[in-house]
Amino acid sequence: MSQGPEVRPPVVTPVRAVIALCLVAPFVAMLWVGSYSKVDPTFIGIPFFYWYQMLWVLISTALTMIAYRLWQRDQRARNGGAE
Repeated sequence: MSQGPEVRPPVVTPVRAVIALCLVAPFVAMLWVGSYSKVDPTFIGIPFFYWYQMLWVLISTALTMIAYRLWQRDQRARNGGAE
């Protein structure tokens, strides 16, 4: 019977903690409505409530890209650089 590649159990590393933080931060920011439930300060006439949420769309995109790049690097290191 042939054995497949060795499967190692998941390990919590500092890189994986940063990845988790990058992915969780936008959820926390958007679920904490009390922090942005106001009109002032306005930005080019747009109330804070709206432009804060649109800003988080951009921030979430950047954080997701960072998490993805870190995950790729972590997987390459875990597989011994093969790929």
